[in-house]
Amino acid sequence: MTAAVSPRARGAGFDIFALIPVLAFAYSALIQPLIYFMFPPSPGLQGLLESRVENRIFWPALAAVAMIVAAHRLARGGRLVVPPNIVSLCAYFAFAGASIAWAFKPEFAFVRFVQEAMVLMAVVLPALLSNPRADILRGAFLCFAAGVILNVALIPGGYATYAQYGSAVVDIGYQGYFSGKNLLGEFAAIAFLLSVHELLHPGFRRALGIVVAIAAVVLIFLSSSKTALGLALVAPVLALLTLLVSRTFRLAPVLILAALILGYFVFGELAGFTTSRIAYLLTGDSSFTGRTTIWAFSEMEIAKRPLLGWGYQSFWLVGADAPSITDAPGWVKAMPNSHNGYYDAMLELGYVGFAFLIVFLATTVHVIGRVMDHDYRRAWILLSVALFVMSYNFLETLWLRAFDVSWVVFVLVTVEAARYWRQSPLTMPGRQPASGRSARFARARPLWKPRLGVRC
Repeated sequence: MTAAVSPRARGAGFDIFALIPVLAFAYSALIQPLIYFMFPPSPGLQGLLESRVENRIFWPALAAVAMIVAAHRLARGGRLVVPPNIVSLCAYFAFAGASIAWAFKPEFAFVRFVQEAMVLMAVVLPALLSNPRADILRGAFLCFAAGVILNVALIPGGYATYAQYGSAVVDIGYQGYFSGKNLLGEFAAIAFLLSVHELLHPGFRRALGIVVAIAAVVLIFLSSSKTALGLALVAPVLALLTLLVSRTFRLAPVLILAALILGYFVFGELAGFTTSRIAYLLTGDSSFTGRTTIWAFSEMEIAKRPLLGWGYQSFWLVGADAPSITDAPGWVKAMPNSHNGYYDAMLELGYVGFAFLIVFLATTVHVIGRVMDHDYRRAWILLSVALFVMSYNFLETLWLRAFDVSWVVFVLVTVEAARYWRQSPLTMPGRQPASGRSARFARARPLWKPRLGVRC
């Protein structure tokens, strides 16, 4: 979905429509974690089930504002054009809503669906109706910068995540104002990626990018989040290689990544080089800190409802009679999710819902590939963050998790790529007729510099 705007609107550098999604992200990344830091919820599963009053106020209010201003702009002649990644996101989310009808606990599924609807309403609609010159991604970076600085300032307080190993309680990493050290590692890794993108701009942006990048690396090491560190290094390199191959051979990035994934699975099957073996070589722990036990249980529960699943967020944290409590072995009963977004997609929405998710991810990568026609650097950072979040979902559950920072970031990446859709050429240079192709490609070369975003 993108909006047609007047020439006057195109000349403006600020738009309330760009501010609304940044506020949504600021709440998820800064305000809500700080509130939880100062006024922590009840310990254990009870705290995860509690409904916080601040969430019941903020998200309905922001979603209402988003709908009001969107209705106003549409009434004044704005229109929405629907890119394929937004269509697939809506289809994926709509199927999640339909699953309420067969959910194990419909009341839980309904409440969580409404929460997710408010988040998507506050981010997607205003972002797509915003002024093309407004740089929403930089607004998100400034939120990350503020969060990184706050977490560095809290280091002397010694806030850490503790885990019980036998009779001993061990400090396993610094968590800052977040509720766990992995959340801080995840946050700092994305902050690092965005700060590297800021280094590509001159002046104050580069200086701030250097400061945030250094601070983010310090936080990643203090959090002892090996996964975040590894993906923060691998994702941008993989994104760069994917875009270079795409540009050289005129192939869609989604096809390149699909070929890499297929090749990995084929090589793993033939050579016996599994992800567990990789984990053991890198960390000395082939169980991914016990996750393989959770995944084995998830596979058994998926097999009970393979087609449509147990319903949107209607498996974990839905009461004492939930399968996650009655069927799970030992300590798995205390888990809030599968620690794998893809397993949870199948658990909640079955193979049908998993297919919707894969289509959403594929179309998002495809639309990011179209951003290359206008801004190569922007396409690189969008793909880097997207690959980070997609990879991180193999160890944590983030898809359609309303208030999760990484999920909100992924939605921002999705809509930021969609904002370029209307400005992309009707056909890619490689698909144009032979006559005049060179001249057209030569004329298209200047389009590789930024067209969206306010320069500082």
